[in-house]
Amino acid sequence: MRERTDLVAVGSREDFEDFYLREYSSLVGLAYSLSGSRWSAEDIAQEAFLAAHRNWHCVAGYDQPGAWVRRVVANLAVSAFRRRVLEAKALGRIALRGVPAVPELSAEDAEFWRAVRSLPRRQAQVVALYYLEDRAIADVAEILDMAPGTVKKHLHDGRRTLRGRLRVQEDEP
Repeated sequence: MRERTDLVAVGSREDFEDFYLREYSSLVGLAYSLSGSRWSAEDIAQEAFLAAHRNWHCVAGYDQPGAWVRRVVANLAVSAFRRRVLEAKALGRIALRGVPAVPELSAEDAEFWRAVRSLPRRQAQVVALYYLEDRAIADVAEILDMAPGTVKKHLHDGRRTLRGRLRVQEDEP
């Protein structure tokens, strides 16, 4: 068995890895119990381990490095909880101000935009910018960083596909 006191005093990378492997599950469990969210718990635990790693030269010398990391987890969990409370209050204030909601789409509009979303990515982007935001071809080209001719091609192809999917007949001259 190797001598751990010398390695801990030096704070070698191997010691941190051993520490990490030994403590990870229990720290995620602690973070989960304090945060109530599995995803947040994993993030909190990783942040605590990152802080320990950055200061491993000091933390490794503590009598109980696990206690130090648990304190960091507890502090981060409280901070995360406070942040969520503040965000909820802010959202509540915004809701009380009566910020206009996004209007509901009519059945026809919803069907059209569903069909647009089913287009290839670039065609959908061009159609949305051109029709929804009423952008000129040159503006769409600049926004999407493509040549105006490419925008026209995507717009043409998108219209043709939409015409077929929505069963729109062209007006005859």
